[in-house]
Amino acid sequence: MALEIITTGDGSHSLLNHELNETYHSVHGALRESLHVFIKHGLSFFHDKYAGKDIAVFEVGFGTGLNALLTAEEAAAKGFTVHYTSIEAYPLEEAVWRNLNYAPEPVQQEWFARLHQAAWGEPVEALPRFYLNKLKTTLQTVALAPASFDIIYFDAFAPSKQPEMWTLSMLEKVVNALKSGGVFVTYCAKGQLKRDLKSLGLVVETLEGPPGKKEMVRGVLPVAP
Repeated sequence: MALEIITTGDGSHSLLNHELNETYHSVHGALRESLHVFIKHGLSFFHDKYAGKDIAVFEVGFGTGLNALLTAEEAAAKGFTVHYTSIEAYPLEEAVWRNLNYAPEPVQQEWFARLHQAAWGEPVEALPRFYLNKLKTTLQTVALAPASFDIIYFDAFAPSKQPEMWTLSMLEKVVNALKSGGVFVTYCAKGQLKRDLKSLGLVVETLEGPPGKKEMVRGVLPVAP
């Protein structure tokens, strides 16, 4: 892929995919977007409700590895364990991820490298309290066991760029993989997405988006009686 490292509004990097004319993260702030959408309204939201339990995360789009790094840092800071499964059809080359500025401190740099260097298709304890299973595959072909994840990070490219990722059948596939009480979170706030998630049984919330974006979406699967 033709990728270019760009600097976003908060000083953190993103990647511009020239083939899709789409960025991996918000141009208004890659770090702020990931912290707001996936950590604050996904991981922390769930942990605050179910403190003390291990958390299983499924991420659609490993991409730059930013969400994984922030999740590992949050787990280490708050003392809980994460089992993190992520899919990526086009893993980044080392020459690209080595130049991303998400890890300014030496310890962060080591963690970021360990996430990217972890073997594909082989669950490993990549970091303290962080078990990583990276799968080089697509959402269309990956096998997801029912009720196996607490949180879905749905971080695919935008519906206008990758509409095949946002179809009802793809959403149904990941929602079926949620455990009772599980959380689906994404930066996208399209009306069709919200209607589809509601049709799949999620309680859908439209939340304030990260800087530069008005809204985002979180869906929660009701706890089974």
